[in-house]
Amino acid sequence: MNPILKPQYDKAIQQTKNHILNDVNKYLEKQDCLPPFEQYMDDRKVFIEQIWLNTWLNTATSHVKYAEKKQYLTNKGLDINDLNKKVINRLFRSEIRKVEVFPYEEWLRTNLGDNKEEWEKRYKERRKSYLQNVEEQKDLEEKRKYKMKFSYYIEQLMEKHYEELFLYIRYLTGSNIALEIERNGIVLSSMELTFEEYLSNEMNMPYNQFYFLEDRTEAYENLIFQHLIDFLPTWLKDKLPTRIKEEYEDIFDHSLSNSFLLEISTPLLEEITEEFLEDLFSEYVIDLEKLLDIPFDVEIHKEIMEKDRQRKEQKEAEDREEQRRRKEEEARMIEDIFGREYYPPTNIDVKYILHTGETNTGKTFQAINRMMQATSGLYLAPLRLLALEIYEKLNQQGVPCSLKTGEEEKLVLEAQHQSSTVEMFHEKDFYEVVVIDEAQMIADRERGFSWYRAITKANAKEVHIIASLHAKNMILQLLGDIDVEVHEYRRETPLQVENELFQLSHTRKGDALVCFSRRSVLETASELQRKGWQVSIIYGSMPPEARKKQMERFINGETKVIVSTDAIGMGLNLPIRRIVFLENDKFDGIRRRMLTSQEVKQIAGRAGRKGIYDIGRVAFTSDRKRMKYLLEKRDEDLYRFTIAPTSAVLERFQKYSNNLGLFFYLWGHFRSPEGTKKASLTEEMQLYEMIMDTMVEARMSLHDLFSFLKLPFATSEASLRAQWKVNMEAIVENRDLPEPKIKQDSLEELELAYKAIGLHLLFLYRLERRTEAYYWEKVRLELSDQINDQLKTGIKGKKRTKQCKKCGKELAAKFKFAVCNDCFYQT
Repeated sequence: MNPILKPQYDKAIQQTKNHILNDVNKYLEKQDCLPPFEQYMDDRKVFIEQIWLNTWLNTATSHVKYAEKKQYLTNKGLDINDLNKKVINRLFRSEIRKVEVFPYEEWLRTNLGDNKEEWEKRYKERRKSYLQNVEEQKDLEEKRKYKMKFSYYIEQLMEKHYEELFLYIRYLTGSNIALEIERNGIVLSSMELTFEEYLSNEMNMPYNQFYFLEDRTEAYENLIFQHLIDFLPTWLKDKLPTRIKEEYEDIFDHSLSNSFLLEISTPLLEEITEEFLEDLFSEYVIDLEKLLDIPFDVEIHKEIMEKDRQRKEQKEAEDREEQRRRKEEEARMIEDIFGREYYPPTNIDVKYILHTGETNTGKTFQAINRMMQATSGLYLAPLRLLALEIYEKLNQQGVPCSLKTGEEEKLVLEAQHQSSTVEMFHEKDFYEVVVIDEAQMIADRERGFSWYRAITKANAKEVHIIASLHAKNMILQLLGDIDVEVHEYRRETPLQVENELFQLSHTRKGDALVCFSRRSVLETASELQRKGWQVSIIYGSMPPEARKKQMERFINGETKVIVSTDAIGMGLNLPIRRIVFLENDKFDGIRRRMLTSQEVKQIAGRAGRKGIYDIGRVAFTSDRKRMKYLLEKRDEDLYRFTIAPTSAVLERFQKYSNNLGLFFYLWGHFRSPEGTKKASLTEEMQLYEMIMDTMVEARMSLHDLFSFLKLPFATSEASLRAQWKVNMEAIVENRDLPEPKIKQDSLEELELAYKAIGLHLLFLYRLERRTEAYYWEKVRLELSDQINDQLKTGIKGKKRTKQCKKCGKELAAKFKFAVCNDCFYQT
């Protein structure tokens, strides 16, 4: 025998002997009488041969080391140099089949075949053991079937007496609650507190949480389960028929034991515990705790439970009826307060003229000219800057005009015209002509209601509405059956999209570079200034005076380029040669999203100025094909406009209540008419929560309080919200308004100070304190000049460089990828 194989060969022989003897035992135990040894050999010879072969191959293959296998094959004269491990293993297994076969038949005859006494003895032992095992299995099967039968019987018994068991558990649980409440001095928050509320909420109350920290539901579930274990065996023995007990004794040969009953019942007890707990959840704690003083009797406790349930059902029915009545009353209130407010205007004496068309087509020019010819007029703008522009234009052309934007008032002697932001519209003031600009903003989710109110409540002889083309049908629908004169305008200067993608090095005189955040505007302007460009800067939070000066610098040629947010798209007419979109997406307050077609049109439409640039050019930094499609596609019509509470709505609400919390609740449940959407009033509710249930709410009328909630300021600034609250407290306490905090160390601090003074002015004008307001307007103007000076002299900021992650090459600021093109194409 090869020394490599010898240890495993001996091991395989021993394993084969064991396997053969096991086979002999299994063969003999199933024979009804002693078979001759030769019969066994005839019946099992083939199988025994296979036992040896399988045992040998598996043992050798598994336990001979790989290096030894290679040595064995090499010694056999086989060339295995180019063979992989899998092939070598297969070849080794094939070669060892030729090893000398263990003489199992000779061994078996020697040990059993030639020894008849041993053969007969083995047969008797195996047969006896086999028959005993059969009997044991039969007995076990009989007991198993009986246990299933017994379990089913107990389940039926417990189901039949479910109410009796529940009454007992109800009594024990109620007694435990009573003792728990008395022992720990627990205070119940309501006479109608349910057991579920007691477990989940009551222990969290400040005056109770000292007593319990663990999960009370689990504790009571365990308590119920333990009660069932304690009394169920005795209860079952009392309920079980005699024949069931006798049958048990016959099968198990002893009397029915408690341990057996619990073994069979425990799964059922776990289920019924959950059911009992579920049934107890809805019961009042006061009904359960009184059971402590009533000794348990099934009939007495059944009667008590039925009365408790009847009383609870009656109370719940009364509550449902009260709830139904309240909902009906609530629906009537909502319909009375809001329902008849948002319908087309009925004043057919008003003449409506709709000016609709693309950006920069002269819509506003035509409407303003008509207003200037009238004896009185009102211009409503979306921005203070636009209101200021019209105010100055009319006064320069000899038409006295006042300005009112909430944060400022410039009253001109004997003026019959007024320029305002749309939020300052007052429906009771009459004007011969009212002009409402950028009316497509009626669809804005926060400010749209101001346009709705101005359009539908305008008290005028003529109302001129200026809107984009896609708002035309919605505005006509809003005006209902009123005859509307429609004027459509087309651009005289065409727009041309450039083929080449824009890079900052392509900047030329007359360009307006558009980003969608203040930070991006300042960073881009700073980079251009470092390259030697004189830049005008425009963004939404910039003071109107500073914005106006930045525009004038561009108009007068002091600066050659504008860097702006999309604020440039709202009514600002500038000599712009080319609009460049540095970004194609924006954050809209909720998420970052692609620009809409209307936004692209609104901004791109500012390119071109008749007589200066007869073609308006548009460029993009990426995705030119898609952006060009958005610019040229026909916009889907607006189909919903925003509605919000009016003064008439507030007046009708005051017939019912002066509680603004109730007002916001009713507004939330009001279903707006088809084609409309409700203003969320999120900012108003955020401010209201700051003064709810305080002296401010108690001392101020609902109408005044709501008007202060609607003051147009940046509620996103925590410092301004705090300033608003302090001012409200000063008003109701009849104190002077605290002066706004002013810091001037940075551009950000200057802008925040400007906003703080703006909020202070909103309060001063609201309180008719005009003398103070004039002083603070001068202070604000000084801040505006400081902001403009900082923008004029250059934005100081560290240049942000972007580098390729692979080669370190500097990338353009707007380059979207982490590696340069060269590195990308090399991978």
